[in-house]
Amino acid sequence: MHGKFKIIAATALLASLSFGAYAQSAAERSIQYRQGIMKAQGWHLGNMAAQVKGDKPYNKDDFSRSATFLSQLMQMPWDGFGPGTETGAPTKAKADIWTDAAKFKSEGDEAGKAAAALAQAAASGNMDQIKVAFGATAKTCKTCHDDFRTK
Repeated sequence: MHGKFKIIAATALLASLSFGAYAQSAAERSIQYRQGIMKAQGWHLGNMAAQVKGDKPYNKDDFSRSATFLSQLMQMPWDGFGPGTETGAPTKAKADIWTDAAKFKSEGDEAGKAAAALAQAAASGNMDQIKVAFGATAKTCKTCHDDFRTK
C-alpha cells in the first residue's frame, strides 16, 4: 500500500504542476505568444541592422536567413491580438489596436510586404537593394510601434 501511495502522490504532484501551465488565461498565453514572435523579429532585425551598418561583417547567407525568417515571423503575431487580449499579462499594446483594427491590420500587412521584399533583396546579395529594402522594413516596424505600442 505504501508504494501505491507514492505513485498516487507523484501523479497528483505532476498533475498539479501541469495544470499550472493550463491555468494560464487564454489572453495571457496570446500576449506571451505575440511578444515572443516580436522578440524573434527584433533578433533578426538586429542581426541585419548590424550588417547593413557595417558593425558586423556582411554575410549573404546569414543575412538572407534572417531576412527569410523575419518575413515568415511577420505573418505570425497577429493571432495573438484577438479579442480579449488587451489585458491579461503585462503588455505595451495600445487600446488603438482593438479600436482601430483596420489601421492596425493595414500597417501589419505593409510590414509583411516590406519584409517579403527584404527577403527577396537579401537573396540577390546586392547591398544597394538590401539597404533600401531594409530601410523600408524598419520604417514599417517603427510606424506600427509608434501608432500601436506604448513607450
